[in-house]
Amino acid sequence: MKRNLAEFLGTFWLVFAGCGSALLAAGFPGFGIGFLGVSLAFGLAVVTMAYAVGHISGAHFNPAVTLGLWANGRVNGKDILPYICSQILGAIAAAAVLFVIVTGNGSDAGQFAANGWGAHSPGGFGMGAAIITEFVMTFMFLLIILGATDRAASPGFAGIAIGLALTLIHLVSIPVTNTSVNPARSISQALFADGNLALSQLWMFILVPIAAAICAGIVYKYLKPSQQ
Repeated sequence: MKRNLAEFLGTFWLVFAGCGSALLAAGFPGFGIGFLGVSLAFGLAVVTMAYAVGHISGAHFNPAVTLGLWANGRVNGKDILPYICSQILGAIAAAAVLFVIVTGNGSDAGQFAANGWGAHSPGGFGMGAAIITEFVMTFMFLLIILGATDRAASPGFAGIAIGLALTLIHLVSIPVTNTSVNPARSISQALFADGNLALSQLWMFILVPIAAAICAGIVYKYLKPSQQ
C-alpha cells in the first residue's frame, strides 16, 4: 500500500509540475518559460520525486516504465496492476487540480496539455512522425533508466540521469507530439481537454510507449553482462 501511494504521489507531482508549467507558464503574457522551461520542469519533477520516494516504490511514475522493468525481470507481475492504477489515478488527480487552476481566471481548458499529431501537434507533424518519435524516445528513456538503476551503476546518481534524460526527451519531442512517453500523463490530459480530438488519438500514446518500453526491457537483458 505504501508503494502504491508513493507511485500516486510521484505521478501526481510529475503531471502537476510538468503539465502545469506548460499550461500556466510556457507562454505567459509578455514572457514565458517556453519549451526549455517546460522540459526542465518535467525533468526536475522526476529528479525531486525520485529522491523523495524512489527508495519506497522505485519511482516509476509511468505505466510504460513499470512494464519495461517487468520485461527486464525487475518487477513482479503481481505489482503491475496496482502500480499502473496508482499512476493513472495520480495523473488524473493532478489534471483535475490543474483544470480548476487553469479555468480559475475564466479561461477555457482548450486542448489542455494533451498529446497529439496532425492538427493537434504543436509543429503539425503527422501520425507516422508521432509514432516514431514516441517509440524512439520511450525506448531510449527505458534504456537509460535500466542502466542508471543497474547494480553496476554508480549509486546515488540514477535520479539525476533519469531527470536529465526526460528533459532532453522533451526538448526534442515537444514540437512533434507535445511529448508523452507516459500513458498516465496522456490519459490525464485527454480527459480534461475540450472536444474529442485528444481522446480519439489517445490510443497511440498508450500503445506505442508501452511497446517501446517492453522492447527496451528485453534489449537491456541482452546488453547487460551475464556475470552481473
